[in-house]
Amino acid sequence: MSQKKRILLIEDEEDIAALIKLQAELSGYKLHVEVDGINGYRAIEREQPDLVLLDIMLPGQNGYDVCRKIKNNPELRNIPVIILSAKDEELDVLLGLELGADDYVAKPFSPKILMSRIKAVLRRGKETEKSPKVLTFGDFVLEVDRYLLRKKEKVIPLTLSEFGILRRLLLNRGKVLTRNQLLDDIHNDDAFVVDRNIDVHIAALRKKLGPHFLWIDTVRGIGYRFKTSLDKEAKKEALAVS
Repeated sequence: MSQKKRILLIEDEEDIAALIKLQAELSGYKLHVEVDGINGYRAIEREQPDLVLLDIMLPGQNGYDVCRKIKNNPELRNIPVIILSAKDEELDVLLGLELGADDYVAKPFSPKILMSRIKAVLRRGKETEKSPKVLTFGDFVLEVDRYLLRKKEKVIPLTLSEFGILRRLLLNRGKVLTRNQLLDDIHNDDAFVVDRNIDVHIAALRKKLGPHFLWIDTVRGIGYRFKTSLDKEAKKEALAVS
């Protein structure tokens, strides 16, 4: 029997912490709660959990500072962090991700949706242990650790969902991925996510990649595939509109 994954929750709102703890234990996780940033970080050092759930507005030390300390510590930096916060402005989300957080969940949220996000982050952690940190195609470079896509020196902004989908496609070049497989990389607080949401994100990706959208094939009735290379006709078409 596999050992339960250990989650450390740093949350000072007692009712929220109790709700998350109940749902986590029902989902098969072992969860420990700390109520302030200073003791929370000490607990991370001491216990080295499998995942940290981190509120932002904490007494003692805020969640951003705790996240920064985790990611600057060589012994802790590989522990995935999901930020929980009532702050959901774009700048707050970007700050958390730039500090190294793996995901960001805005309050209020469904405990079941949170559990699905925990499961996805833990699964991605297993996938990325041996996966490359830099992925390239044509003139593009995807820097996995920095959540960054570049075309030569130009940075191309991606949403979290676009980044996750592109990374998954690149890691599986030549393979057809179903919409349901790609749904794991959608970051959406809506419980009613449907597989056609993938089509919207793929369309947005193709638009941002410009002429190089030809790298992504639509496999009708199934999903999408990232090409291992562009054929001569596709290269000509790309050059003609670049």
